[in-house]
Amino acid sequence: MKRIAVDLAKSVYQVAESVRFGQVVQRTRLNREAFRRYIQEQAEPVEWVMEACGTAHYWGRLAQSLGHQVKLLHPRYVRPYRRRNKTDRNDCDAMLEAARCTDIHPVPVKSRDQQQLQQLHGLRETWKKSRTQRINLLRGMLREAGIEAPASTTAFIRAASELVDQPELATLSRLLHIVLAEIDLYEQCMAECEQQLKRWHADDDIVRKLDEVSGIGLLTASALTAAVGKPERFANGRQLSAWLGMTPREFSSGNSRKLGHISRQGNVCKTESRKIISITKQHSLIRELTL
Repeated sequence: MKRIAVDLAKSVYQVAESVRFGQVVQRTRLNREAFRRYIQEQAEPVEWVMEACGTAHYWGRLAQSLGHQVKLLHPRYVRPYRRRNKTDRNDCDAMLEAARCTDIHPVPVKSRDQQQLQQLHGLRETWKKSRTQRINLLRGMLREAGIEAPASTTAFIRAASELVDQPELATLSRLLHIVLAEIDLYEQCMAECEQQLKRWHADDDIVRKLDEVSGIGLLTASALTAAVGKPERFANGRQLSAWLGMTPREFSSGNSRKLGHISRQGNVCKTESRKIISITKQHSLIRELTL
């Protein structure tokens, strides 16, 4: 089967065709529309090799819909195969070499629904960080003016409207009310995201099953489902744990084996990953106590 490596970009796509291992028979640079036609004009099934980066899943879905095979490789595993300088041409050659290595597991092409679910979590996290930034900004200004504020976020937001009207902040009062309006807007956006996730929860069997596990709620269940996709692609729970980054770092040589802390090198967002690790530890402790 012919193998084609593609270095994806915003408007220019470098393509390298290989029929035999180590031999590139044709190189092409295409724009977006020409690349789309290039995929559609392939008469026989082709294995497309791309780095798992922006737009890779879109192009992967398009190629799969036309009967082709798609192999998405993590850029971290492609980099060691690149020779000398970083160019689009060398990146394509590196992808062709990395695709030959059977020890490198490709990244599954995400479905449109799975990708949108991840983007929904990304939007919520972005608004959450923006809200936290505004709250910390207000706390700092109030503290500099000698005004004490409640410690909890809920109590602080409830009392902030009165706090920013203190005489010490008379010059900034109007602007600080704008910051409060931004916080309220971000909370509304986060609430809308959670409503969307609840509707998703009602339609997805995997999310509902995860939600039944003690300690796992809607956010963790949906984030894990969006990241993992089809759990049956893992042979056992050990592989899933390693993929999530719930395994320790290892520093071993010869007869000496040293294990470090949990790596957290997983593909779930950091907040949900920490929750999963914490829940796993709790369940392990419960099993030990009940034996």
